Amino acid sequence: MTSITSPVPPPSQPAPPAPERPPEPQAKVETFAIATPGTQAESPAALPQPGAQPAGAVAEGSYRIGLMLPLRSEPLRVAAESVRDGFMAAWERDRDGIAVTVIETGDVAQDVLAAYSGALEQQDMIVGPLARSAVTAVAASPLVQKPTIALNHPEGRGGVTLPPQMMVIGLSIEDEARQAADWAAREQPGAIAYILSNPAQYQRRSASAFAAQWQRLGRSAKIAELNVLNGYLSDAELVQLRARLQSEPSALVYAALDADQARQLRVALQAPPLGEIPVYGISSLNPGQAKQLPGPELDGVRLLDLPWQIQRDHPAVMIYPQPVGKDADMERLYALGIDAFRVAHEIARKAQRKQSADFSLDGVTGQLKVRFGDGPAAFERRALPAVYKNGVPQPVLQ
Repeated sequence: MTSITSPVPPPSQPAPPAPERPPEPQAKVETFAIATPGTQAESPAALPQPGAQPAGAVAEGSYRIGLMLPLRSEPLRVAAESVRDGFMAAWERDRDGIAVTVIETGDVAQDVLAAYSGALEQQDMIVGPLARSAVTAVAASPLVQKPTIALNHPEGRGGVTLPPQMMVIGLSIEDEARQAADWAAREQPGAIAYILSNPAQYQRRSASAFAAQWQRLGRSAKIAELNVLNGYLSDAELVQLRARLQSEPSALVYAALDADQARQLRVALQAPPLGEIPVYGISSLNPGQAKQLPGPELDGVRLLDLPWQIQRDHPAVMIYPQPVGKDADMERLYALGIDAFRVAHEIARKAQRKQSADFSLDGVTGQLKVRFGDGPAAFERRALPAVYKNGVPQPVLQ
């Protein structure tokens, strides 16, 4: 376990990119036209599937949005489908004046750039790409001349300057971790933070972001990376952790772990004579309704997650159909698709009036603040704080 007394070292550099594959076939598109007066709007089940013919002519004067997703990428296809389904569910509720074209790509940067360039000729706005490498390629290109809402952050996001017409709204565990640090600092003044993770890359990113924010707040922290064998945290390391915590008069734990690991940690920490130790985390501590286990082990653990996951009865959430058979991460991407449409729709509405966009949105992925069209774009998402009660995360009103 190491103490933080100097700036947190930057995360390790990403692995070198894989050799470029030959260009993939030209991007496939499918257009969803708005319903004109006197016609029956299609239900989501009746929407054209990939490869189908366009669903009618686009009404004159419609604002054209191209939804560009890696639906031809084997590793990203399921994630892309989740975003697409959420986007179309939101469009189905508020489709007047908007025509949506789904643009299928692979995951090779050259393919994405070609598809993006072609889409600019036909669309007023592009929503996408989704893959981090594709966002990086588009952001670094001179192509971004129309409003573009990227669904992920570029690689090395801290050192990347986005084109003025580009805004990123992707979900970010780093943003959640920084918000968790702010929350813990407000609730536990003067506490030292024990930041726990294991070698999984997403957990290291979460731990690093929390640690950096914690230090910016002028707080002390210690970082420990716990080993995992067959899904179980090391008993010996948990014993050592308990001994360290017993020597601290004021301490909290940031668990950059998954829900099963956090449950093991909590059982170890609650054994006498240690007593109650505040535990904070992010959405990784919520496995979703289908995988939540009964029992009090996690009760009292604080976490941040999307309203879509922990506030199902909120009016902004209830109006959209719930996806069937998706795990928690895919549900979060479905929710991202919903908010992507809502943000795009509001920017489009302002653009049609020759106005810049500056608005707040009670989104299904959090409280959103958007500024677009007047200088560099700005986007902020505030996740929803929650606490485990009776084995289920419950929203906390702040």
